[in-house]
Amino acid sequence: MTAGSARPARRAGRVRPYSLTGGRTRSGHVLLVETFVASLESPDGRFDPAPGGAGTRMLPEIRAIIELCRRMRSVAEVSAMLKIPLGVVRVLLSDLADQGKIRVYGTGRGPGQPDRALLERVLSGLRRL
Repeated sequence: MTAGSARPARRAGRVRPYSLTGGRTRSGHVLLVETFVASLESPDGRFDPAPGGAGTRMLPEIRAIIELCRRMRSVAEVSAMLKIPLGVVRVLLSDLADQGKIRVYGTGRGPGQPDRALLERVLSGLRRL
């Protein structure tokens, strides 16, 4: 091979967000930024793979979410800590909830009734960034 015909080495790039969700932008669960989620573990402390071959080939982003959620986290925390867009995290978390890998906890507020104090804390935190 000549130097001009050599193919450049492939660079490991970030996966485009839409490819993680299959192009989906909506989730089946109501996941607000302050909604808490936590991984569900088997009794021995390990995660049970999903039945079939798909569970053995879990995306690294999904594994990272499950690991991170061993402790209860908010949707916003998961997004920020993994540097994955919020909309993508919502879809992935919804999928994991449907698969029984995580549990979604309510925020304690009724629909359409945001907690003003919580919103002020979030706004204050965003301003500090």
